[in-house]
Amino acid sequence: MTTVSFHMDGARITGFTSRGHSGFAPEGEDIVCAAITSTVRLVECAVNDVLGLGAAVKVDPDRALISLKLPGGLSQAAESTCQTLLTAMMVYLAELRDEYPEHIIVTEV
Repeated sequence: MTTVSFHMDGARITGFTSRGHSGFAPEGEDIVCAAITSTVRLVECAVNDVLGLGAAVKVDPDRALISLKLPGGLSQAAESTCQTLLTAMMVYLAELRDEYPEHIIVTEV
């Protein structure tokens, strides 16, 4: 099962951690894992490669873990864009959880 935890500071999403394999199908055939991975990578690329914000990213393949933490001191525009991206990610993954409840958990911490 994959657990995606969104780190919150009040209503503000400060980052996320995704941990574990969904177990929906064998590696390389798992559509749930592929959907989660694609979403995580899209948001990380948007924040760091497109916006150039230098969010801290931690990857541990042995534990099937990836996390992202937004930097402090973002401009109002960058903050707004990041919140939109992270909220969209949260909504999408919650919908995926509703579709595959035995394979993904989405939490706010």
